[in-house]
Amino acid sequence: MIKKYYDQDCDLKLLDGKTIAVIGFGSQGHAHAQNLKESGCSVVVGLRSDSKSAKSARDAGLDVMDVESAAEKGDLVMMLVPDEKAADIYNEQVAPHMKEGNVLMFAHGFNIHYQLIKPDECLDVIMVAPKGPGHTVRSQYMEGKGVPSLIAVHHDRSGKARDYALAYASGIGAGRAGILETSYREETETDLFGEQAVLCGGVTELMKAGFETLVEAGYEPEMAYFECIHEMKLIVDLINSGGFEMMRKSVSNTAEYGDYYAGKQIITEDSRKAMKQILARIQNGEFASEFVSEMSSGRQARFLTTRMKENEHQLCKTGAELRKMMSWLKK
Repeated sequence: MIKKYYDQDCDLKLLDGKTIAVIGFGSQGHAHAQNLKESGCSVVVGLRSDSKSAKSARDAGLDVMDVESAAEKGDLVMMLVPDEKAADIYNEQVAPHMKEGNVLMFAHGFNIHYQLIKPDECLDVIMVAPKGPGHTVRSQYMEGKGVPSLIAVHHDRSGKARDYALAYASGIGAGRAGILETSYREETETDLFGEQAVLCGGVTELMKAGFETLVEAGYEPEMAYFECIHEMKLIVDLINSGGFEMMRKSVSNTAEYGDYYAGKQIITEDSRKAMKQILARIQNGEFASEFVSEMSSGRQARFLTTRMKENEHQLCKTGAELRKMMSWLKK
């Protein structure tokens, strides 16, 4: 049974007198830094000298400095930079400034689990990973609520690594919703599998296949887009609010019957075998190796060319036109 913690299990005072260096000010970075500051913590933000995020961080009242200076000043250093950049940034700009007793932190286990980053034994190495995008971590905190978060301990030099993880998680608001303890391995492998087999790869390919099936059968692209793509959010929102049972209670009997009848014809034993193969590639490090190689080669081989090709698909153009009709989608 996974362990769960709440604010009453966390000692935020453990961070008193310590400086937290947040490296990066993107989706997660802006939320962590601002939430921690408003929780009474001393926070600095480490950014490139030419970072476009520097002004936003300063406007939020945060102390902004270069990455090296932030790493030097931080007692706890949270790496909130893209996976493919984290190893170079850590090894070249952060590691030389880490001192015995410092706490090194991540919001995703990728670089530690696959040993792209190998921290010194004199450090505590922990993870605090909110299960939601940064803007939600921020907005929920501002409403007096929180987003559930995972914590994990990779190395416990001080004997207080878990306590530091709990304190930090509480500082960003996670203790209001719940903090779940896992491991770097479990977080990394389940996260990558979910993204590839279900949340991104699985869902987008399913929607695209449905769109193409209807269009090839002679139906209008607009109708195909509405039925196979636009309405996905309606279903997912129902599931997110109350599980499969709420979704099935909310849709028509026709839709529910179709769910039971057709689902297993789409997700066949071959689909499940493919999922197991995807998981195996994640577990044995093959995917991580391929990803790092692709990113280090300038991202041209497949990544950017595939992005360009996908963005030119008929469903993207159809969706762009239909979204112009939906005023509620416009900022």
